[in-house]
Amino acid sequence: MDDQYLDAFIRESEEAITELNNSLLELESDPSNTEAMDSIFRTAHTLKGNFGAMGFDNAANLAHAMEDLLDEMRQGEMEVTPDLMDLVFAGVDQIEVIVGEIEEHGESETETDEMVDELRAVLEEGAAAAGGTETGDDGDSSDSDESLTTDASVSDVEVDGDAVDEQVLQAEISVGDSDMLGVDSMLAVESIEGRFDILDSSPSRADIEDGEFEDTFVLYLDGPDAATVDAELGTTGKVDSFDVTDVTDELISGGDADTSSDTGSDASADPDPGAEEEHSVDEIKSVRVDVDQLDDLHGLVEQLVTSRIKLRRGVEQNNLDSTSETLNELDKITANLQNTVMDMRLIPLKKVVGKFPRLVRDLARELDKDIEFDIEGEDIELDRTILTEISDPLMHILRNAVDHGIEPPEEREQAGKPRTGHITLRASRERDHVIIEVEDDGAGLDVDGIREKAIEKGVRSPEELDAMDDSAVYDLVFHPGFSTADEVTDTSGRGVGMDVVHDTVSQLDGSVSVDSEPGEGTTVSLRLPVTMAIVKVLFVKVGDEEYGVPIKNVDEITGTEEAKQVNGQEVIKHNDEIYPVIHLDDTFDIEGETANGDGMLVRIRESERQVALHCDSVNSQEEVVVKPLEGILSGTPGLSGTAVLGDGNIVHILDVVTL
Repeated sequence: MDDQYLDAFIRESEEAITELNNSLLELESDPSNTEAMDSIFRTAHTLKGNFGAMGFDNAANLAHAMEDLLDEMRQGEMEVTPDLMDLVFAGVDQIEVIVGEIEEHGESETETDEMVDELRAVLEEGAAAAGGTETGDDGDSSDSDESLTTDASVSDVEVDGDAVDEQVLQAEISVGDSDMLGVDSMLAVESIEGRFDILDSSPSRADIEDGEFEDTFVLYLDGPDAATVDAELGTTGKVDSFDVTDVTDELISGGDADTSSDTGSDASADPDPGAEEEHSVDEIKSVRVDVDQLDDLHGLVEQLVTSRIKLRRGVEQNNLDSTSETLNELDKITANLQNTVMDMRLIPLKKVVGKFPRLVRDLARELDKDIEFDIEGEDIELDRTILTEISDPLMHILRNAVDHGIEPPEEREQAGKPRTGHITLRASRERDHVIIEVEDDGAGLDVDGIREKAIEKGVRSPEELDAMDDSAVYDLVFHPGFSTADEVTDTSGRGVGMDVVHDTVSQLDGSVSVDSEPGEGTTVSLRLPVTMAIVKVLFVKVGDEEYGVPIKNVDEITGTEEAKQVNGQEVIKHNDEIYPVIHLDDTFDIEGETANGDGMLVRIRESERQVALHCDSVNSQEEVVVKPLEGILSGTPGLSGTAVLGDGNIVHILDVVTL
């Protein structure tokens, strides 16, 4: 199959799945929404046709069954119920799994027969039949045998929550009638172990491999979701039949975690890994480009070729005047080329956040919470790289808002709040930055509880905490390993994840902060650059070292004679505001002779950070390609990346926020 056509099919299918999910959410919230219903039916019909045309009959059959069911709903023959919507969403999830397999392998091995049978059963027996099916978390149950039973008790299983990366899936497995039960079971277990981490088993691994069990044995696997495990087991040799159940809550949280007494909300929580399920945002692999932009690009390339010819002739004829003039032309052409390419890399935020409404819906339903979710500013554009990198941090923050920010309906009612909680993801443009906020009207953060835990963990001293305002205390949740929960579990634990959010945003030359009002809610704000590849910097010299300061951060350059000593701290004054002076030679332990008291001061914009940088001299301005720091240097305070200059030298680019 032509890779070009296959790639176009995959991209179109991904967009259709996102559109289908969001239209289904609209229908679920308002069953009388005929516009949403028409959109759902139209999208399902398109998916069916595309799968059939590409020869993926399993997915086409599933889409056809969903189309028939949706048609019954559209005609008013079937009522829209939560159980019915769970079944439809499970079908959409299985289609998404199939599309992922096609993208990775060029084909899909997922069996859709059982899901199709469930959909057809509902068509024949009515919406009530949907309530008895395993949907949602389990998704596809291909090749499973509903008659499988086990004597294994979840309470007898010991699973270390820290060792679980995703979800705990209980897989009850039969190898069928076998003359060598132990050998076949051993081969099955070893094959499964090659695909998933085995956390525990019943009976023991030794008993399984000796064939000492009746009919079935149980493995507890670490996997992303039941649908994925189903799909893998369906292609595992020696496995005759199986049944997969998500037991994350029973084994990890024990069902008795007290999240209501926790201090936190979304800002410091580490949610249930099971809640993430298949909701993930893949790397953005395609963009839509305006034809006018392509025409501009083509015109600039033509100019570039012409200038190259003129430059070569000028060099060959040793005509310096002509060469200099051509170089000036090249400056203009490359600047326009840069701007055009940068614009082409900009992608609307909705490319990432389009999947978030479904994530919020599923997690809220799982936690028995009523939540309204709004997205504002989804047309705001960001560089493709930045958008890809922030998708997981945003998802983490959102899941925390649902899991720990919004209280259960009964608690909200007792507190005099509406039973339905509200979460808003809001994006806005501010010059060359984009501000993304995730705001909830939940329980908020307990600032006193954070202070107590900070002292207990040794994160800050009591004296330091007394001097910190509430805003600074809230930001302590970004400290690695910081937790405000008395008992860390997968649903009520704290402190795992927000440090990763902070590090990811910092590597993108951005910043993240938390604001909260106890009882009123919490807002997590991300401030990100629109683009990050090419930056205009001011080069400063300190001893024998040279550093780059992004021009967008610089407000003024002055002499050191304006500096004064106030309480032992060197400062300068500007518009009645005090700017502490940071000596770069001390910060980076510059060896050799420096300007000491002489030199220059680079005052940073107040919107970035109210400080002035002391250096020996200010050299020049230039546009550079900034490469983020990687490996052990990643996240180094004061540095955002490096740039290679025209002479081959490498210059560090300063991060004025963490300096």
